[in-house]
Amino acid sequence: MTDSLRTRLSAIEPASLRGITRGLEKESLRTTADGKLSMRPHPRALGSALTHPHITTDFSESQVELITGVHDSIDACLAELTRVHQETLTHIDGERLWCTSMPCPLPPDRDIPIGQYGSSFIGRAKTIYRQGLTWRYGSRMQTISGLHYNFSLPQSLWPELARMPGLKLDGSNPKHARSQGYFSLIRNFRHHSWLLLLLFGASPLVQRGFAEGMPHILKAFGRDALGLPHATTLRMGPLGYQSEAQASIGASYNCLKSYAESLYDALTSPWPAYEKIGIRHDGQYRQLSTSLLQIENEFYGTIRPKQPIRKGERPLAALAARGVEYIEVRLMDLDPFSAIGITAETIRFLDIFLLHCLLSDSPRDTPEINAAQSANRHTVAQRGREPGLALLENDGSHRPLLAWGQEVLTECEAVAQRLDEAWPEHQGAYAAALRMARQRLEHMEHTPSARLMADIATQGNGSLTQYTMAQSEAHRQHLLAQPLPADIREAFATMARESFVEQADIEAADTGDFETWRQQYITSVFPLIAD
Repeated sequence: MTDSLRTRLSAIEPASLRGITRGLEKESLRTTADGKLSMRPHPRALGSALTHPHITTDFSESQVELITGVHDSIDACLAELTRVHQETLTHIDGERLWCTSMPCPLPPDRDIPIGQYGSSFIGRAKTIYRQGLTWRYGSRMQTISGLHYNFSLPQSLWPELARMPGLKLDGSNPKHARSQGYFSLIRNFRHHSWLLLLLFGASPLVQRGFAEGMPHILKAFGRDALGLPHATTLRMGPLGYQSEAQASIGASYNCLKSYAESLYDALTSPWPAYEKIGIRHDGQYRQLSTSLLQIENEFYGTIRPKQPIRKGERPLAALAARGVEYIEVRLMDLDPFSAIGITAETIRFLDIFLLHCLLSDSPRDTPEINAAQSANRHTVAQRGREPGLALLENDGSHRPLLAWGQEVLTECEAVAQRLDEAWPEHQGAYAAALRMARQRLEHMEHTPSARLMADIATQGNGSLTQYTMAQSEAHRQHLLAQPLPADIREAFATMARESFVEQADIEAADTGDFETWRQQYITSVFPLIAD
């Protein structure tokens, strides 16, 4: 561990870490009992997908997104995600929630149902945005599901961090200090994020039909899958959430201003290929705009700086006005061995990893460094468990993956110890999470990707579809075997009713015509941030 990291850790009172807050967002495809994509609309009993606080849809009408509130307790966060799963499963009429990130066997792109959000201007815009994603990238890519981890440090900790030498935080301005600190975390996260792909990646295979018509290097696996022998997460590789057009954005993470300006350009500059698609054809909208990005959420980052948005506010406007409030980790696959897609042990390791990223020295990025980091993620996504694999360092040299990972985990030991001091009642749970990570790194047969491939070969009769169907059904039975208490069921029913009232209020409040609203919306990005 570096002296600077040790010094910074020793300056943090363990009790202050108890104010760390977390939230989870988990996407899953609804599937029929025979493993096909559901063609049914989002069930009305689950409320309005536009306004429900905990149950909505992502790209597809068949792709639910389950959202927790903000918690300072890991157990409370997971308990809420469990309840939201139970409520959802209760109202989807025997359908399953596909338990892996890569999708079930899919119909043709034109038949994948796009999310519907009602007749309000914002509801129509959400559907048109998804239509634009279809035109730009195809619907198949959009059905890939993941789990997002939202992480925030307590406000009381930032003055302590601002006094630490070397972190270079603006002690005179809490908002600036917080944004600077989170961007420092983000730069280190991007440098070491390949380690998370190795340790938690769980999508080494795809359905054969998913890759049809796409260039790839995948090999046949079992009866119905394609994969690579040492892959960890094809979701994060060239076949997953990738865009050659977006590679031109070149976002810089050195500060909020450089990040926001790069996205501003992408949101306001027309892109030739998207101009050819057009905004409308035969009276039907095809996309919200012809810019490289229709809206901020289209940018496929592995980690995002975030600020809660207010009614009618754009995400970049919120960042410009109030700085970074939390970060969103976006590269986690669904854990197919967990009924809710993630475990407490995984969350604890993420806490360790993110705090290590925050407190370590954080070199400024360059286009060359960003390119090396992207190459490392693709390498680990496709070949992460390959013996002797080496990755690119920032200076262009190569370094053995195993040695690099061991160094990072060794540095994390003191971080885990500090977190365990903050939560003594959990009796060393953070140290246990770090031991789990080290075991997976040094014995890669224990990684989720290796376990999944082994289980399909031995338990799934060589079929990715058959194995995932069985696993999804086992999760469904496990969750439904624990009925929700009557008061919680009624609370969900009330939320569903209130969400439709809120949607109706939004629809009634719209005035004028949609096209005028659309033009105003796409041009109201945010004021440029001063130095």
